Amino acid sequence: MTYLVIKCGGSVLEKLPESFYENIIKLQESGQYQPVIVHGGGPLISSLLNKLNIKVTFHDGLRVTTEEVLDIVEMVLSGKVNKHIVKNLYKAGGKAFGLSGVDGNLLTAAPIEEGGNLGFVGKIVDVQTDGLKLLTEQGTIPVISPIALDAKGQRYNINGDTAAAAVAKALKARLCFISDIPGIWVETEGKKTVMKQITRKKILQLIDDKEIVGGMVPKVKGAMESLKDGVPEVVILNGLDDKSLLDYANGGEAGTKITLDEEVVTHA
Repeated sequence: MTYLVIKCGGSVLEKLPESFYENIIKLQESGQYQPVIVHGGGPLISSLLNKLNIKVTFHDGLRVTTEEVLDIVEMVLSGKVNKHIVKNLYKAGGKAFGLSGVDGNLLTAAPIEEGGNLGFVGKIVDVQTDGLKLLTEQGTIPVISPIALDAKGQRYNINGDTAAAAVAKALKARLCFISDIPGIWVETEGKKTVMKQITRKKILQLIDDKEIVGGMVPKVKGAMESLKDGVPEVVILNGLDDKSLLDYANGGEAGTKITLDEEVVTHA
């Protein structure tokens, strides 16, 4: 079975049209790929923390996660966001099963830094794929919330991109980052062009040259980390485009493919 891990960021989830979920079902029914979804939910977490007047601090751009904050993170990710995706897949005519990394010891975590300043922010050290494979064999799409336990049962908040990369590596799957942009674009002589294909080496060069800037930088860095972790191919797709996911699955030009191999870089 060929898997495709689809990472949906919290910033784009509320914008995704019904057709996005319908296309995931079509993809599954076609037999080309078995979808596995991993999601985030940062904006909703921040909103609820603000409403509850829970003070949050950041260290090196990452939210410091205390036990109190972790309760809210788990509530939002494993409750609201996870079930929102499951519901939409059901409405699109599919079967989905929502779970977190806690369930069945799916994701085993360790602190991202020992004795550091981030609290219960973790990294993935193991993925148990048996449960995921059982679900997919039954025609069900797993929808994973990035909360995990360590060997002693302590919960950890996991970055969604990091969790998606770990799951993709374990399943030997390609990884698709869903965004609200058409891919990696650069500006040359005042004209913006979307890169159809790019290597890690070229990305680093474009970051140094300030041609990749702003919000695109963390996206491509997440993609590159995934490749370093053994994921064979990463693509950034526009989830608001009705055709991008299926076009990619069918081998067409969609979004920006990122690989470690040296390939010719072309533009849209």
